[in-house]
Amino acid sequence: MTADSNGPAIRVRSLRKEYPGRDARVIAVDGIDLEIRRGECFGLLGPNGAGKTTTVEILEGLNRPTSGEVEVLGLSWDREPNAIRERIGVTLQETRFPEKETIRELLTVFRSFYRHGLSVDDAIARVSLETKADALFEHLSGGQQQRVAVAVGLIGDPEILFLDEPTTGLDPQSRRQLWDVVLDLKSRGRTVLLTTHYMDEAERLCDRVAVIDRGKIIALGSPADLIARLGGEHVIEFALADGEPVDPAAFAALDSVLAARAEADGYSLTVGEPHRALPALLDALEDLGRPLARLTTRHVSLEDVFVALTGRHLRDDQEPEADAGGRGRRRRKAGRR
Repeated sequence: MTADSNGPAIRVRSLRKEYPGRDARVIAVDGIDLEIRRGECFGLLGPNGAGKTTTVEILEGLNRPTSGEVEVLGLSWDREPNAIRERIGVTLQETRFPEKETIRELLTVFRSFYRHGLSVDDAIARVSLETKADALFEHLSGGQQQRVAVAVGLIGDPEILFLDEPTTGLDPQSRRQLWDVVLDLKSRGRTVLLTTHYMDEAERLCDRVAVIDRGKIIALGSPADLIARLGGEHVIEFALADGEPVDPAAFAALDSVLAARAEADGYSLTVGEPHRALPALLDALEDLGRPLARLTTRHVSLEDVFVALTGRHLRDDQEPEADAGGRGRRRRKAGRR
């Protein structure tokens, strides 16, 4: 296979991954077809156990598919694994580095794994850690440590950077500093594959996103396109003072209401025109004798799309992710992949 400089950054055809189970084989990835364009930031979203981690591991060469075809930069993991490794970078959610080494020492080691790449100082500058270059890893904040992990992913000057939930657990300032790194990569024409549990992050950074659930891609498009497919432009969220449940169907037929669902602490209505839906809702609640405890309105977001497609919020489960194969969140120790 010869690398195609004009083709997609990643091409996947009929990707399938199965694991042995107690009673039957478990399907973690179930026939995924996908193309990721060069130079785009592509988001892969899915609830815990959806299969997204298994999918990304296969694309990174860390896992082998049961069947299907995967091309990375026009190359095959079966035939040209070393050539692919020279051209990609990987940043996992948790990366353990020696605590008694400085940032400069760590990056010097990782730079030695590549024939071509950034200088150590350039990699440090890309993640804005120049003032911490000679600080021990153990003395860095959580956000600074995560930026070191991103610098390791960047040190080979990759054409594709894989970022697995890079901002989980970070404070808002650290999150936005990592956003700047991604935006800089996009401006340089590099491809980024991002998994995230933050919908605002996906909306801000991703040119396109794929929603994966039960091993299948159930939606694909730009954040704006997916939001438009939901139909409404606004969401009304409210809770009732007495807490007694009401069937959401009681609100679904109200003027301008497109969808109604129960939430953990109230109800959510997707509406086309809030100035029509709000009076209708207030009249209905008065007829039912159900006083409001709270009411808010906002624009539809990617989170609403996700809930409509999967029936649950992306961050409903805060436990470490395990795909259908039963494996937990990926971690790696410092060292060559």
